[in-house]
Amino acid sequence: MKVWIDQDLCTGDGLCEEIAPDVFVLLDDGLAYVREGDTIYAEAEGEVQGAGGLAVVPAGQEDITIESAEECPGECIFIEP
Repeated sequence: MKVWIDQDLCTGDGLCEEIAPDVFVLLDDGLAYVREGDTIYAEAEGEVQGAGGLAVVPAGQEDITIESAEECPGECIFIEP
């Protein structure tokens, strides 16, 4: 399973990071980004694909990643098989 965030829809509430901190992170710009281990998919973090990068969800984190997407007030979290 892979996940990404549409930055235009992100409201910066941080619920995703609270629910799944191994998958999501809030940066200083107030927006949430996906992470894959130590890699944060954000241009500010040196990732050329930026926020559009697809992060692989760690094993065992699938259910909370889905919960994060369902609870997101901005409906900005997208999950791909």
